[in-house]
Amino acid sequence: MVDEVAFLTAYQPDKGLRIRTIAALAILTTQGRAVGVGVLAALQDPRKDVLTIRNLFPDKIALRLDESEQVDMVLGDGARDRGALADLISPRPQQGAGIAYIRLETSPDPIRARAAYVSDTDIRNMVAVFCADTLPLPEVA
Repeated sequence: MVDEVAFLTAYQPDKGLRIRTIAALAILTTQGRAVGVGVLAALQDPRKDVLTIRNLFPDKIALRLDESEQVDMVLGDGARDRGALADLISPRPQQGAGIAYIRLETSPDPIRARAAYVSDTDIRNMVAVFCADTLPLPEVA
């Protein structure tokens, strides 16, 4: 799992490390699946020059994007025309949190998905209910 892969592939000041990172990701994504290795890479900036090997990732997920052009950058050409409206996902958590468009290797058609939204208030309430009769944690010095 590589969070913010753009730092390693585009923004890393050490050019040698950038080249080695891209080469390692290319090997893992092309040969790793045969032996059960999967690579999950996340990034904020979907421009092509940030992740030049994006075509080696067979399955793609787009959360809320800033511009309509970014939808095709992430999910592939024509994805927005086929219904992936990731640029129209609401920035308001109550409306847009958890919504994503997914394009699997087996189909060019995007799938809309939604994970459950759990607010901070919901989490506090769950903690109050499920941790009410537990012993307190020991103090850390």
